[in-house]
Formats: sequence, C-alpha cells, structure tokens
Amino acid sequence: MKIVYTDNNATTRTADEVIQEMLPYFGELYGNPSSMHTFGDKVDRKIKQARQRVADLINADIEEIIFTSCGTESDSSAIYTAIHAYPEKKHLITSNVEHPAIKSLYQYLEQTQGYKVTFVPVDNKGLLDLDILYGSMTDNTAIVSLMWANNETGVLFPIEEIAKKVNEKGILFHTDAVQAVGKIPIDVKKAGVDMLSLSGHKLHAPKGVGVLYVKKGFKFSSFLMGGHQENGRRGGTENTASIIGLGKACELARENLPVINTSVRELRDYLQAQLLEKIPSSSVNGDLDQRLPNTLSIGFDAVEGESILLMLDREGICASSGSACTSGSLEPSHVLMAMKVPFKSAHGSIRFSLSHYNTKDEMDIIIAALAPVIHKLRQMSPFWKDGKVV
Repeated sequence: MKIVYTDNNATTRTADEVIQEMLPYFGELYGNPSSMHTFGDKVDRKIKQARQRVADLINADIEEIIFTSCGTESDSSAIYTAIHAYPEKKHLITSNVEHPAIKSLYQYLEQTQGYKVTFVPVDNKGLLDLDILYGSMTDNTAIVSLMWANNETGVLFPIEEIAKKVNEKGILFHTDAVQAVGKIPIDVKKAGVDMLSLSGHKLHAPKGVGVLYVKKGFKFSSFLMGGHQENGRRGGTENTASIIGLGKACELARENLPVINTSVRELRDYLQAQLLEKIPSSSVNGDLDQRLPNTLSIGFDAVEGESILLMLDREGICASSGSACTSGSLEPSHVLMAMKVPFKSAHGSIRFSLSHYNTKDEMDIIIAALAPVIHKLRQMSPFWKDGKVV
C-alpha cells in the first residue's frame, strides 16, 4: 500500500541528502570533536560548518547557536536561564495555546515554585489578544515566551511586533519557533528576539537534535552542566552525526523556502478547497491568512477525529487529529478549546501538514478517501440526521 504522509508537523522524513551527510560520522570519522588530535579535529570542523548552516537559516551569528537534544530542551533552557537571570522577578507570560513543552513547564513553575503566570487568550481564529498581552507586562515579568506558529492550526503570531513591545519594557523574549523554522523566512536580527528554539526533526533532519539561539551579549545560564562543550553553555559530548545532519537540513531548508511558500501552499489550498466543497458541515480551524503554508486543520461536524484517523490509516493515509482522543482523552485539544471551536467540530478535527515531498496525486487520494469516510461515520453518529447536525 502506498503511504500518503501528511503529518509533517509531528515529524518529517529525514532527507536523503541529510542521511548521506551523516553516514561518515557513524563509521570512519568517529572521533570526538573535543579531542586534541587531528582525527577529532576533522569532526569538530564539520560541526562548525553545521553551526554556520543553522545560523545562516535564521540570520544569526555562529556563536549564538547552541546545539541541544530537541525543541523541548531548548524551551526549558530558555525559560530557566531567564528566571536565573532575574530571580527577583516572579511573573511569566505565555499564551494559552502553547505546545506542552512551554505550557507544562509554566504550570510547574506556577504550582511548585511560586511564579504567577499569565496565559494570554486567543480569539476564535487562534490570533493572540495583543491588548491583554501588552497589558500584562510589568516590572516583575521575567520573560515572555510565545510560539511563532501553532503546531495544530498553523496560525502565526506577529513575533516581530511583539518582540519590539517586549524589548521596550526591558523584558526577555523567547519564541518557540519549532514549527516555523524552515517553513517561513526567519531573521532573528530583524525579529529582535532574545532566544529562539528549533528542532531538527521538524525540518527533515533526524530526531534527537535541536538548537537554542541566544542573542549575543545575553548572560546565559547553563541548563545542563558538564564539560566545556558549546562554549560551556551545554555540557555533554556532541550528538555529532545528528548535528551535522541538522546543518545539512538547514542548508536545504533555505533552498526550499520558495517551494514551501508556493507549491506546498498551493497543494494545501487545493486540498482545503476540495474538502470544503465535497464534505458538507466542514470548516477550517484558524485564521486563513496568518497561517503556515503547509498546515490545514479542518473540522467535520458530528464525527470523532480518532475514528477518522483509524479509517484513513486503513487507506495508508497518515494525518493527525485536532483532538486529544488518541492520548486517551475524550476532550478536544486545548488549542481548539482555547479558540472556542464548537465541540461538534473540534471533536472531529483533523490536521494535514504537508512537505515538499507531497504531490497533487496524493491530495487527490486523500480527497477521494475522506468524503466516504465522513459519510460512513455520520451514518453511525447519533448527532447526524437527515444530512445535518442534531
């Protein structure tokens, strides 16, 4: 069975070029990059090249790039370094649609460490309430952390505008850009962020490698103590092959940005238009304009997302649900709930997230498969009668 993979916001296929770049560092070039000998230095020079490639993708300086194990570690490192830098400040700000990597950490700090947290709401399109955000900032605020792009809906926050306001208040600003890097152009100098997180497996690098960008001049507090690696900012022997793979993936991402923002966007829009046309009582979750070019979150009234996914899986189609059903909960995701998406739609929401490997033929396979799936499920639903929701 042909696999149609449209779950790229969860993880991406490691690019062939990335694998080829990594292979020598599993075998003949196995030296430790911290070693003094020439054999190790060959590896160290390749890591330096990878660091430059990452920096080039986001227009950072090479010394501003810290390699980590993942986006979650990068997020935690950013938040902990902020609260260590300003131990007297006990207020934190984020949104109520953040990834658990930020949301769970903020909740932990609030519940166990005595911090006050402002979770800024979004409207029914997933757009941030900027008035509440700006009104929440005080002299007691240690850091504002906001995602650049939402992992479920693809909705983009106006990070450059927000960073300017936060900087004017003298507050640290971090952005979880895990879903944004490689899909939209990012310039950290222009954006004015203090710290930025990214993850390799979201942009066709392997799993288990990430980056934290830290603006030059900021006194960074190490999250992982140990050796001198990463200029003393993150102890532990480097994940050499994966770092090198990430560097290559970032180089490819720079080249593919125009494709993502034209061809992939067109595929997403084609899929969206066809599904809305062919399946009644369906609607897109999130703003239609301020959105990643590869992401479509769409809700189907009176059915369950888990059931849709299981039936699509039988057809070889990989997508994900806007509902938390697959994790054992019967409640829709916190993102859709925060957006006040009607329960009848939120519970039956599916996310398609594309990459440049996807084709129009694959979109047609999804369109042909999904309409009868929804029809069949609605015939069994107690919330659907005579062609409409009851």
